This record gives sequence, C-alpha cells and structure tokens, in this order.
Amino acid sequence: MKNKLHILFICGWYPSKVLPTNGDFIQRHAEAVSLKHEVSVLHIISDKNTHQNINIESNKINKVDTHIAYIKETNNSIIKFLRFWKAYFLLMKKIKPFDILHLNEIYPFGIFALHQKWIKKKPYIISEHWTGYHSPFNKSISTIEILVSKFIVKNANFVCPVSDNLKESMLSIGLKGNYFKIPNVVDTTIFKPTEELVEKFTIVHISSMLDTHKNITGMLDVAKKLEDSIGKFTWYFIGGEDKTYKGKLEKLNFTKANIEFIKHIPQKDLIQYLQQATVFVLFSNYENLPCVILESFCCGTPVISTDVGGIKEYFPNNFGKLIEKNNKKQLLESILEYQNKKIPKEEMHEYAKSNFSRMAIAENFSKLYYKTLKHKN
Repeated sequence: MKNKLHILFICGWYPSKVLPTNGDFIQRHAEAVSLKHEVSVLHIISDKNTHQNINIESNKINKVDTHIAYIKETNNSIIKFLRFWKAYFLLMKKIKPFDILHLNEIYPFGIFALHQKWIKKKPYIISEHWTGYHSPFNKSISTIEILVSKFIVKNANFVCPVSDNLKESMLSIGLKGNYFKIPNVVDTTIFKPTEELVEKFTIVHISSMLDTHKNITGMLDVAKKLEDSIGKFTWYFIGGEDKTYKGKLEKLNFTKANIEFIKHIPQKDLIQYLQQATVFVLFSNYENLPCVILESFCCGTPVISTDVGGIKEYFPNNFGKLIEKNNKKQLLESILEYQNKKIPKEEMHEYAKSNFSRMAIAENFSKLYYKTLKHKN
C-alpha cells in the first residue's frame, strides 16, 4: 500500500496571524509530509482583534491547504468551548475527504480526533512536543485533562514524541499508548555548511529569550568571564530584544566583547548566523529536542548544550559538548575549547540529512500511516 494519501493535521499549535511562529515545528512536519502525500491543516485560535465570533481563513501555504479559524476572545469558558466546537465543524466542511488524521497536541484538540474516529471511523496518530509533560511541570496538569488525555492516547494508532525522554515523561502520568519516536525536521537543502572560513570567534544563541527556560542571564554571566579571559569576541542572542536584560548588561559592563541582541528573524535569515558561528550555545533548564540544535548540526556548527530532555538522544560525541544544567564553569571551559578546533562539518550535515531531513521525516510518518490503515479498527 504505497498510494498517495490525504492527511489531515489537526493542530493545537500552528503559525497564524495571532502567533506567527507558534508551532512552526509542526508546520515543518506538515510540509515534510506534503512531499509524499496531500496535507490539510485545521487550527483554531482566539484572536482579540477579530469582531466576528468566528472568522475563517483558508490559504495554500507551501503546498499545504491551511484552514485557520480565528475566534472572538471571551473569558467565559462555556462560550469559548462552544465557539471552538462550532469552528471545528465549519472548518471540516472545507476539508476534502481524508484518509488519516494526524493530531498535534493531545489536549484539548484530541477531542476532535476522538469525534472523527467514533463518528467518521477515521483513524489517527499523534505527534507530541509539549515540555509540560516533564516533571515538575506535569504536576500542574489537572485531573480532568489527564483523564481525557489518557483516553485520547489509548485510541491513537501511534503516539510520536520527538524523544524517548518525552515518552518516559508521558508514561509517568499514565499516558499509555503505542509509542514510536519521530524527531523534528530540518530543511537540509538550505541549512548547510559554508566553505568560508570563520575568522572571528563568534557564538550564537537562538531562542524565545525566556530566562526561566533558556537561562539567558546565566549565559551573560559566562560571557563576562569569557571577556575577562580572551577579550574580543561576538555573541549573538537571536529571538528577542535586549530591553529585558538591559539592567543585567549595564551591571556586567562589557568593554571588549560585542554582545548583540537581535529580534526574531525569519528562519532563512538564521542560516548565515549559524554558518558563520564558531559554536552554537544552548544553556536551557529544560527542553525536548530543539530544532535549532539540528539546524546547527546541519550547518556544520558545533553545539554546546545542557544535557536536558531528549537532546542527548541525537547528539554524536564529536558534534559538540553536553554539560550540566546551570553549570557556568563547564560552559566557559567548553566555549574556550572551541577557539581552535577542527570541525567535521560534512559529517555533521550528512548526519542531519539522514535523520532530520524533510524526506527522512516524511518516510517515517508514511510508514506509520500505511500501518495505521492496514490495522485500523
């Protein structure tokens, strides 16, 4: 059974005019699958700027039929539920007959997947990326959400976390299912090494810049110690403004190092920063499998990262260093090691191509789709 299928992605997160980068990793999965199958996306999100109860926009974006319902904001949970449910039915009228539903975010959008399975007899698989399943964050998940999520997971043909670490966290709260790990995707045709030599010692960090998650202040402390040690270097912090850290920067008083904060930029513009970096640094307190680490590998740029989440599951020894969470001494020592170090750029790119390319991910999902249709119940 190798015929072209129509896959419906139902997404709790997805890029929209409200949150342009939210769930962009899910969009990359959808676009990867579109290499082998027809893909439609259904997404619903509250929008404070819409005056209609429900405003639907449909567009074809990078070969993916994308249907998004923007819901008028309300603090009344019952009205919100009813608007989301009505939007779901309106969106389904726009979607052609499909073979398999691919759910992204178990709760609450998995309720729509259950509806399709019970009423329309459509099987579904699940992709999951949420760091909220990890301890201690999972302690804040409500009892009703866990109960409903257990039922959603149980009825899925496959559950695809991006790492085994995420799988173990999901199992720890009782989400028992048929697990099959599939990582995030990278466009290996545009993220690739450059032949130009990196002359200046340059460090890059790319993230949401949320300090509790990404530990920006910890990296700035290390940057000051690095300045004391070697003097001149550049460290780019990409993804947010420096106003949050203005007081910290003034206190550290950099005089030789160039510490530059750059607002969020399109993915294609990140490439030159990764290609021209000596090393990419991620000093997070928690993660699953960050796309930016895979993109860095793809560009032949070594990575220094904290050993959290599922990062070590896809981290060959000679591609960088894994360090303890919040260990500033280890981070400084690791950065210093990369001032003059030979990097296996082509090996890194080929590794990324084999494991995270759009075609590799499309083939992994395709195998599950065909198995799902063969054994659907």
